[in-house]
Amino acid sequence: MAFAGHRNSGGSNMGGKGTVRLERPPSINSLSSNRSNSGVVASSAPSSSVPPTGRPKSSSPSPSFPRRNSLGSPRNGKDDCGVPGRVRVAVRLRPKNQEELVADADFADCVELQPELQRLKLRRNNWDSDTYQFDEVFTEFASQKRVYEVVAKPVVESVLEGYNGTVMAYGQTGTGKTFTLGRLGDEDTADRGIMVRAMEDILADISPEHDSVTVSYLQLYMETVQDLLSPGNYNIPIVEDPKSGDVSVPGATVVEIRDQQSFVELLRTGEAHRFAANTKLNTESSRSHAILMVNVKRAMYGRQDKESALSNENGNGVNILKGIRAPVVRKSKLVVVDLAGSERIDKSGSEGHALEEAKSINLSLSALGKCINALAENSSHVPIRDSKLTRLLRDSFGGTARTSLVVTVGPSPRHRGETASTISFGQRAMKVENMVKLKEEFDYKSLCRRYEIQIDKLIAENERNAKALQNAEEERDRVVREAQDCAIEAQNKLSSALERVAAERSSYQNEYIDALQKLEDREKHVQQQKAAMEAKLKDKNADPWKEGQVNGTGEELAQVKWLLQKEIQMREHAEEEVKILKRKIIPSVNTEMLENAEVVKLNKRLEDEVQQKSKLEEEIKSLKHQLLQLSFEADETRRVLDRGGSGRNSTSSDTAMNTFKTNQVRDAANGQKATIAKLFEQVGLQKILSLLESEDVDVRVHAVKVVANLAAEEANQERIVEAGGLNSLLMLLRSSEDETIRRVSAGAIANLAMNETNQELIMNHGGIGLLSRTADEAEDPQTLRMVAGAIANLCGNDKLQIKLRSEGGIRALLGMVRCGHPDVLAQVARGIANFAKCESRASTQGIKTGRSLLIDDGTLPWIVQNANNEASPIRRHIELALCHLAQHEVNAKDLIAGGALWELVRISRDCSREDIRNLAHRTIVSSPIFQTELRRSHTEF
Repeated sequence: MAFAGHRNSGGSNMGGKGTVRLERPPSINSLSSNRSNSGVVASSAPSSSVPPTGRPKSSSPSPSFPRRNSLGSPRNGKDDCGVPGRVRVAVRLRPKNQEELVADADFADCVELQPELQRLKLRRNNWDSDTYQFDEVFTEFASQKRVYEVVAKPVVESVLEGYNGTVMAYGQTGTGKTFTLGRLGDEDTADRGIMVRAMEDILADISPEHDSVTVSYLQLYMETVQDLLSPGNYNIPIVEDPKSGDVSVPGATVVEIRDQQSFVELLRTGEAHRFAANTKLNTESSRSHAILMVNVKRAMYGRQDKESALSNENGNGVNILKGIRAPVVRKSKLVVVDLAGSERIDKSGSEGHALEEAKSINLSLSALGKCINALAENSSHVPIRDSKLTRLLRDSFGGTARTSLVVTVGPSPRHRGETASTISFGQRAMKVENMVKLKEEFDYKSLCRRYEIQIDKLIAENERNAKALQNAEEERDRVVREAQDCAIEAQNKLSSALERVAAERSSYQNEYIDALQKLEDREKHVQQQKAAMEAKLKDKNADPWKEGQVNGTGEELAQVKWLLQKEIQMREHAEEEVKILKRKIIPSVNTEMLENAEVVKLNKRLEDEVQQKSKLEEEIKSLKHQLLQLSFEADETRRVLDRGGSGRNSTSSDTAMNTFKTNQVRDAANGQKATIAKLFEQVGLQKILSLLESEDVDVRVHAVKVVANLAAEEANQERIVEAGGLNSLLMLLRSSEDETIRRVSAGAIANLAMNETNQELIMNHGGIGLLSRTADEAEDPQTLRMVAGAIANLCGNDKLQIKLRSEGGIRALLGMVRCGHPDVLAQVARGIANFAKCESRASTQGIKTGRSLLIDDGTLPWIVQNANNEASPIRRHIELALCHLAQHEVNAKDLIAGGALWELVRISRDCSREDIRNLAHRTIVSSPIFQTELRRSHTEF
């Protein structure tokens, strides 16, 4: 029954006394914190008060939690023993309703509250009353916020620290239990109940990146556990862990909560399915016990790894694997229980089926009361199995949870008996001691997954290093060949030049010698003529009488002079020719000297090339050695993980961790990423993208490799897309015939397809059609793996399901299985699992109807055939795909006809992963068609 006139009335006054807050780590006694603002000091535990009967009404306080270190482990190392903590009990008085204002106008209220003393007086008659002490007393004017902060918030904070907690409301029907716990506050946010406010605090404190919150909403009706989120799921079994004693309901629907609005909608759905009836005491009386289970999983390693990553970015970390350790996970559970109201048949007027409901409610509450009495009296036997309610609350009373109880009472003297019974229940509950324990464990599965991711990164780095090594060897061979060709060509040119110079020099020398010989002959001839003339002159002087000869001698003399003049001219001409020949010889000599110097330079360059070749060969040998050692250590690490399992012992985990640290230090020495980053800064993204259109194939290959490496970093993806890199990659995929370019382009598109915004852009630009065509044409396993990875990423987008299927994405995935390579098959299986998961989500939300598109495209035979594949990545994705397909009845007949049901049965029994095994089990149990087929085939399940 909703409180009349109760919304936020007096809330401001109560706030004036100060809100009871809890400093973490939590204290068991925080419910009774002092309220210093009002000047009234409240006792940390109920003070002993003796009523007129002489019976004490309080219990002593219990110690608070010990201080804990950053991982939550006790400093004294005694966490396994737990910390004692008493059940905290608060009482809340409901204001009078309209009926009571009229019927009880002449009578005094049966309840008198003393909130400043945390006491309640229950009137026996007009002059006598019994006094009871509680941890907190709320008047009819107490606000919902005040009740939450005092009663439930300390429990919620303990849950966030890793402890189990319970908040429960007990009281007569119509006294405001559902109002206190489950009010949604649609009309007035101040009316929000404990459930809504608790989830607000939980979502505000957790980290969405590392933590998770899941919720189950159940009701206990007529001793059957039913799922309020899935009405068809009824009579759910209760499972108890024989070792730890923890109680769980594995068949219940589990919903992950990401925001407050989805949680409120979940509560609204649950309340719509809860049984309620109209009685004389309440127009909407709950006929079932409502149980909200909130499971909080907090990964403590996330924050430490984040700090380590920031340290590495600042240059202070050695390597990224330094922070890898077995993750610490805290798993806690908050249980909020809205008990159905106890009632007397004569007052409620229940009859027929409502009478049977009332009997069942009273029996379960009676069983709870017996357990409370046994625990309060330290009895050796606690009848915990008398009712499913007591089994579900086993951890709340006498267990390991921190428990707060709100008992709600009404003021009417007509119901004094029920009020006295409620107060007595609360008093007995205050004597119950729980042993609060921290729920903390090592998440070896998560560590194994992180190791697998690191192994994949190392393998990819190994492949990139091998490719870079191959490119370096090719570049070295090319440089050596060019140097050898240049040396041979220079030697040939030098030989030709030397021969030419020698021939010219010999010719010039012969001409020079001939000219000198002619000059000497002429000089001799001139000397001879001169001697003859002198002889004739002597003869003339000796015989002057010979006048007849004088004339002849004059003529000869003139002729001799002419000849002498001619010889002088010829001598001068010969000397000029000699000078010309000398001038011609000098350039030839200079050319010879220059060519000799060029030969020396070429010889020196050849020697440098030989030395560089030797250095490159030494470097290649070193890289090959490191590459082989890296591959060996990665394989050794994978074998250790496969042999040791997830968390078999700490030695194998430490060995794997050391191996990864050694690998990372060696990989850090490789400057490939630094080189690409430096190239990216110096050249610029736009210039790199322009090289994708180069006519030189080698230039395009190198450019697309640089873009693919940049696209592997999430920080670069947005800049690549904005600069037109996605269009360029799609253009290469469409037009290039080079296998390397197509493979690297597909890999870069796969990296970009990890972003949801990029996925839509790829689809809008016809990317799925290009990928499908590449899948049909390619034969190289590495190219097919890149293409399958890109399509698999696109399959994970809910908005692109129909378009992806219509453009041939599913058929392309199915066509690539022809390759048979395990890496390609793993990507195909991942894509099918992503598509099936999106389909399952769309069907659950009512967006999609009809059977699965995967079944329409004929993937079911391949899924069934590979459901038990030897390769764990393939098998894991196929198992998830089968579970998602089987969650909807419309696919059930096809799954049975294709033999998938028997694979589901095998998965539910033999799957190595517990979450998949439980999912398969729940799917089979919740499907009537599957259950009918199993019964028909006489298969026990």
